[in-house]
Amino acid sequence: MAEGAGGTARRGDEEGGAGDDDPVSEAGEAAARLRERYDELRRIEERIDGYGRDRVEAAADAYRRAHRILDRYEEDAVGSGDFESYVRFRGEFDDATDVDDDLPAADAFEAADEAVDKRRLSESDFAAAREALEPAGEFVDLLEAYDDAVDDYRGARKAAREARKRLDARLDELREVAAMADADLDADLDRLRDPIEAYDEGIRAAFREFFESASAREVFDFLDRADATPFVDVDVPPTDLAEYVETHAAGEEPPATLLEYADYTNSKLEHYVDDPGALRTAVAVHRTYLERLDGEPLTVDWPPKPGDELAYEIDELVPLVGRIADDEVVATLRSVRELARSDEYERLRRAAEVRHELDDDALALIDRGEADERVAEAERTLSLVDDVLAETERE
Repeated sequence: MAEGAGGTARRGDEEGGAGDDDPVSEAGEAAARLRERYDELRRIEERIDGYGRDRVEAAADAYRRAHRILDRYEEDAVGSGDFESYVRFRGEFDDATDVDDDLPAADAFEAADEAVDKRRLSESDFAAAREALEPAGEFVDLLEAYDDAVDDYRGARKAAREARKRLDARLDELREVAAMADADLDADLDRLRDPIEAYDEGIRAAFREFFESASAREVFDFLDRADATPFVDVDVPPTDLAEYVETHAAGEEPPATLLEYADYTNSKLEHYVDDPGALRTAVAVHRTYLERLDGEPLTVDWPPKPGDELAYEIDELVPLVGRIADDEVVATLRSVRELARSDEYERLRRAAEVRHELDDDALALIDRGEADERVAEAERTLSLVDDVLAETERE
């Protein structure tokens, strides 16, 4: 048997309406960002392709090389500095600025070379050479912008794929909500909940008393009978514990008493049982099993099962419950069975099921009649995201 009428099994806040964390709007925004990043990347690629990628990279490499040479020799090659440094600088800088005439910004390299083509160089000559190179520096910026655009595109694509997964999961949830929209949320669930809760409370108390007052043999016999009932899921006693209870006089004591005995010292225990060692071996080892025994397997699920199934389950439970509970508990169980056979039961059960499964926000969607609309919105967004992912795919 599952948890009783007091249990809960609601979804999380993800069932809520649209908001900052709504997967529907989140996925739409992620798709829009991906489109923007893709379009930006394509614009930069088109600029590079307009010049030719090889030519752009050659211009950027030549720019970087020329700047490195300027930085390296400026201190030694100016004024009346080291003549050998001046000669090396002029040779290396000539080579760096000797680019093909069809290279983008070829004139910038020629102008930079002319700025330092002097017998005696000053700091202002180096500054003039750097300024002359600036048109070629745009191609360095262009390649850096391309690298940044690629990173942005990849990040946006990953975010869009992840947002799509969350949207897909959200769509499944919304479809579940829409499928539950047939429930009568105004149904008076107390008609169903009150007798089930009363029975569950009664059978739990009856089992506690049974555990504390009936002999362990009776309790274990009851558990064996319960295990033979299809709808009752109990843990039968471990074999060695069952054998001890059956073959030793201590088996005439209630299980609760056996647990107390297991805490006694050997000298004290000798006054209560004929074989303290056997009790410790059988009972102490299975203390957890005994401590966990309760009436929960005899309770009725919440939300309850369909009417025919619940009525049959109660048919099986009545004689079993009658062995340990008073007439009032049995009568309450029978009243639940009668309700399960009534015309109003399925309406109440469906309302209980929906209220149990959904949180307040999801229930509000049903109450406002917006569940189908939200499904349609999520489906449209999912289709849009799929289109954007397909259209922005790169090899």
